[in-house]
Amino acid sequence: MTTGTLALIILGVILAQVAIVMLLTIYRRKREYQELDTSKDASSAIVPTPSSLVSKHAAETFASGSTWEGYREFSLQRREFEDNNQCICSFYLVPLDGKPLPVFNPGQFLTFKLLLEDPLTHESKTVIRCYSLSDAPRPDYYRISIKRVPAPASHPDIPPGLSSSFFHDHVQEGSKVLVKAPSGHFHLMANELLPIVLIGGGIGITPMLSILNTVLEREVNTEVWLYYGIRNGDEHIMKTHLQTLAGAHDNFHLHVCYSAPNESDIEGVDFQHSARVDLPLLRATLKLMRYQFYVCGPKPMMESLVPGLEDWGVNSDDIYYESFGPATLKKHKKTTPVISGEHPINITFSQTGKSILWDSAADSLLEFAEANDIEVESGCRAGSCGSCQTAVKAGEVDYNQEPDADVSPGHCLLCISKPKNDLTLEL
Repeated sequence: MTTGTLALIILGVILAQVAIVMLLTIYRRKREYQELDTSKDASSAIVPTPSSLVSKHAAETFASGSTWEGYREFSLQRREFEDNNQCICSFYLVPLDGKPLPVFNPGQFLTFKLLLEDPLTHESKTVIRCYSLSDAPRPDYYRISIKRVPAPASHPDIPPGLSSSFFHDHVQEGSKVLVKAPSGHFHLMANELLPIVLIGGGIGITPMLSILNTVLEREVNTEVWLYYGIRNGDEHIMKTHLQTLAGAHDNFHLHVCYSAPNESDIEGVDFQHSARVDLPLLRATLKLMRYQFYVCGPKPMMESLVPGLEDWGVNSDDIYYESFGPATLKKHKKTTPVISGEHPINITFSQTGKSILWDSAADSLLEFAEANDIEVESGCRAGSCGSCQTAVKAGEVDYNQEPDADVSPGHCLLCISKPKNDLTLEL
């Protein structure tokens, strides 16, 4: 055996030992994280009451049962731009009837019925859109913060966002809008007092602001981490407000991430990290303990972060997420449609005359219809607004979750259902 061969053998043994130690360390840390899920500190086992989450006035309003059915007329009290680019505007809405507003769960959204002009046909059409509430519950107003959606840079011929343009261009002080009561499955889970990690990408910060403002106004000193990802300071929403909160609350830990800082943006002053919000950043800055994670942002961000958190050892029951925009999606344990044998399911759209085999990869009938160029009115995409309610002429559906909206007999909500057998829809 030559000296070179012996050296290679020794090097191989050393590398193998290092690899074994690293694997054992990773395994041990994951086990520790998972064990935290079942060993909560007894001193933290406090169940907050509604009055600990919102003001006394708001709690009394909630107790009075002043929520409403259908749409209620609101007026715009004031509007305020929240970023340097003036692309994101907050709208403060008050009820025309002057009655107190019911408490909502921080993180929920409002559903709007808008009468707009179609930019292609120039005909009036009713559009249903949902926007997250961006403040803690107040007894006298609701606040939403909307980003103007321009035409895609690669396709300037495509019209800009219809509803966001309407709000930015036409909803001024005194304007009236029709609003459904707050709803949505994505919201602060206040049944246990755990440290909270809020992760917002772009306009996905809006429900996080609602949760953050609510938690910091409570008397309970819950630890809160906010990871907010944008490109640079021009897109930074409510910068002064967030910095003021961080300076006033020792239990609030602010981590702003600029992925493409401007030359004038100063790290450590305007933002904390020159990077995107990702799992390595979370692992480097969070302590090894149990948290509740709330994630809202673009689909690519969630597709990497949510599985990454689970791989890290976070219990899936401690992860809540939502897609921003018209699609409001919360992770649910989905039921598997009951299908007899190997028989493929056929979906018939009676009005268009299309008959198409069901694609089991589709998350819902709404997604399947849209993929096959079937036009469907939709809003929340979470079973709350009811705008995608469709008559079922034949067949049955299974729901991925219980609907929040009232479903008429013989109808289904396409956004949260899948076919149970051959199905005929009035579309």
